[in-house]
Amino acid sequence: MANVSHGRGDITTHPDVSEMRARYARVVGGRDVALVDGPVFLLGLYCAASPWILHYTTSQPPLVIHNLIMGIALGLLALGFTAAPARMYGLSWAMCALGVWMVVSPWIVGSRPDAGVVANNVVIGALAVILGLMCAATAAKSAPRA
Repeated sequence: MANVSHGRGDITTHPDVSEMRARYARVVGGRDVALVDGPVFLLGLYCAASPWILHYTTSQPPLVIHNLIMGIALGLLALGFTAAPARMYGLSWAMCALGVWMVVSPWIVGSRPDAGVVANNVVIGALAVILGLMCAATAAKSAPRA
């Protein structure tokens, strides 16, 4: 039987190697933030559902609606990062702002929140800030240099 693997391990001598590398870079280039999309979406989903998970729908009605809206906003940001990452990188800082707002919102939106409500929103806010900073760092790293 003939050895058909002769010379096939290295494509550096292929005549179209530079074009193949450029195409690969175009296809993969905008997906640096792919590992953050899923956690941001899950964080938004949890934020939207957290009033019912932690059972504070009767004690903090304004925070129920607030967390639902904020969770939907985080989920939409995650879907935007997935669908059009090159356009959405600028909104990484908006996610950081949403996270900071989540930290302070129990005292501004709610009325005398208990420790569970405060801890929930602080954890959600801190995670949103961390994920937003990760997206912003990725955007800064992958931005074209002038």
